[in-house]
Amino acid sequence: MGAWPIAKKSVCALAAFLSIASAHASNDTEMALDIAKKNACLGCHAVSKKIVGPSYQDVALRYRNNPQAIAFLKNKIRNGGMGSWGVVPMPANSKLSDSDLTLLTQWILHGAPSPN
Repeated sequence: MGAWPIAKKSVCALAAFLSIASAHASNDTEMALDIAKKNACLGCHAVSKKIVGPSYQDVALRYRNNPQAIAFLKNKIRNGGMGSWGVVPMPANSKLSDSDLTLLTQWILHGAPSPN
């Protein structure tokens, strides 16, 4: 009987932590999607289909095992370029802050999940 209150407290603490973590992840997802919308990323990219540029899910698949993926994609988004996915150049997005680039890149590498 003495162990149950400790286990119950642990379960409650874990549930509270997971609830907070889930809310934070959802907020990050909403913020990343907002960054993509405000910077016209969705004019060329979609979550699951190619438009002009690759889908975010295709980008996530290509770079999923690359330890340099975040740095590489942040550089590609910030400076633009061409050749990685075809001949159409990606324009530079040099006005994005480093924190916005990190959030956007992590969202893309997670397959651009929808906010819930």
